[in-house]
Amino acid sequence: MPNQTKLKDPKISVVIPVYNVEPFVGKCLSTLVHQTFQDFEIIAVNDGSKDGSLAILREFERNYVNMVVIDQPNAGMSMARNRGMEAARGEYLCFVDSDDYVSPYFLEELYRAVSENGADIACCYYYYHFVRSDVLYKYPFRCHGVFSRDVAMNKLLHDTQIQSLVWNKIYKRSLFTDYGITFPTMAFEDLATANKLFSHANKVVVVDKALYYYNQQSTSTLATINADKINDFIRATAMVRATLESVGVYSDYEKAYRALCRKTGMCCLYYVLKMHLRERKGANCLSNLNRVRRGIHYCGSKQFTLENLRRHMPDVTVCPPALKENYSIR
Repeated sequence: MPNQTKLKDPKISVVIPVYNVEPFVGKCLSTLVHQTFQDFEIIAVNDGSKDGSLAILREFERNYVNMVVIDQPNAGMSMARNRGMEAARGEYLCFVDSDDYVSPYFLEELYRAVSENGADIACCYYYYHFVRSDVLYKYPFRCHGVFSRDVAMNKLLHDTQIQSLVWNKIYKRSLFTDYGITFPTMAFEDLATANKLFSHANKVVVVDKALYYYNQQSTSTLATINADKINDFIRATAMVRATLESVGVYSDYEKAYRALCRKTGMCCLYYVLKMHLRERKGANCLSNLNRVRRGIHYCGSKQFTLENLRRHMPDVTVCPPALKENYSIR
């Protein structure tokens, strides 16, 4: 693509948040610039990297005219994604994490699916790539086809066949711009955001192909789980309900939402145990387990409101062995 005229109206804008991923970002970008689909732009947002990531981005920017680098002070993944969206010009948006990589057919397959079916969102499946052992594992719970909003939302809330992941999908950019949807500054921001997008999508397509490679490594959100992230997981689940309530469809999806609450609860109970075992401190462990149960129960209760959640449960989980200050469900 070097020496081409800059695309005025690319079909797809690919947004990549970048932070301290020098060993991975080159491969990520290489798989993108060699896509079989060519009508796209890459917006890489360097989020205050302290390693050599920015130098790699600048090298690609010099060689590929459809790539733009935005350099900003560290603000977190959500703010980097939001900054990239502000600069995006494409009809469709796609997000790729800078420590992952994609199939050469990633954009072609997703664009074909969303455009030929008149859909607002298209999804594909993915491989777990275990970096240390260099082993690939294909995500097993798959489906395929064209789904109405109702069917797609039920599948998304059950979080198995369609998951609340941002990076294995393509979206009409108007879903974000028309409804003012941005990423919140928190862990598990994908869960909080995906349900907003699906609630406004008239049609969703699932491609039964694994086209994305998720690098599983020791610095991922789940590998570095702590009290703040557990709180965010529960908060994100509460935000899903708030979305369903705000568009007046919670009663339609209550059963599926309760399934999501059960899954979140089981995960958070496991994460609490993992956190205390890692810290080798038992103080507050039982209390944390009970607080998780109460928090999840409240998310699915008839008394639920976000305001009550803020007022009555300012912290769901506390750090071992003492409360971590200045953290709350906001």
